[in-house]
Amino acid sequence: MSEAIGPGDLVICVNVAPNHATGRAVPLVAGETYRVRDIMDFACPCGRGDALLDIGIDFAWCQTRFRLLPKPKAQTRKVSAPKEVETV
Repeated sequence: MSEAIGPGDLVICVNVAPNHATGRAVPLVAGETYRVRDIMDFACPCGRGDALLDIGIDFAWCQTRFRLLPKPKAQTRKVSAPKEVETV
């Protein structure tokens, strides 16, 4: 998964279980979106993730807590110019 996610991507939090190392509650909110600042290619101590994500909250989080959101498609809007009518 670390290859699919890059800095600047949006991810949604899907797992707000307590921190597996300390047992403390995490400051993440299920269903909230976060922007990835950096990816650290270190295996998570839980053994499920091959990278840690820095989203600007605390230090780093296991990538298994998040799912990548699809990139928004560019929306183009057709603008019609007024037609010029020539009088004869």
